[in-house]
Amino acid sequence: MTALAAKKNVRELQSSFAMSHEEGAKDNAVIHQGALLVVAADGFIAPATTATGLVGAGVAQESVDNTGGADGAKKIKFRSGIFKFVKDGTATPVQADVGNLAYAVDDQTIANTDGTGTRSKVGSIYRVESDGVWVAIMLPNAADAA
Repeated sequence: MTALAAKKNVRELQSSFAMSHEEGAKDNAVIHQGALLVVAADGFIAPATTATGLVGAGVAQESVDNTGGADGAKKIKFRSGIFKFVKDGTATPVQADVGNLAYAVDDQTIANTDGTGTRSKVGSIYRVESDGVWVAIMLPNAADAA
């Protein structure tokens, strides 16, 4: 799949750990509503990409364009919880992956492997369906991010 180019509606399951957040956006980040978000190494929020050192944060509840802005110049509203994403076509999540880690390919696509060390974990695979994969995403504490 490819990264979002416009806002997208993402389905969310009701869960006891779903929470709303508002944090500073990464410098030059363009975040579309519905994007899978990560916490970058410097602590600012960005759209998920194939990269290491990122930690799942949630899903964008609005679109924010911080092009030309410094880290945190704009805030992004997002939610942690359980959300449905697109399954990667190569490292495709399957039923046997339920409970295992979910890895970001881009801001709307989930893989079931780390891509031999090229992808970051963003949550846990909660449910696999023919048209997508449900991922549980919680903002981590410092021990989880290591």
